[in-house]
Amino acid sequence: MKLEIITPDRTIYTGEAELVQLPGIDGSFEILNNHAPLISALKQGKVKIKKDGKEEFFEINGGVIEVLENKVLILAE
Repeated sequence: MKLEIITPDRTIYTGEAELVQLPGIDGSFEILNNHAPLISALKQGKVKIKKDGKEEFFEINGGVIEVLENKVLILAE
């Protein structure tokens, strides 16, 4: 799936991902390929991205996620 993480200042990440783990308001959740459409609020925490067996982490201070047709857009603070 295609993933973009954008802040007001810059784009932090653009690329493919197999799994995205996020700090949701009500708890941590994960997005995989072919996930149902979703819009959710995010709290402060780490975003984990898994691709090709490697993991990357990005710290966010909250934001919003939109998932639609294998495209994940994170608008982070």
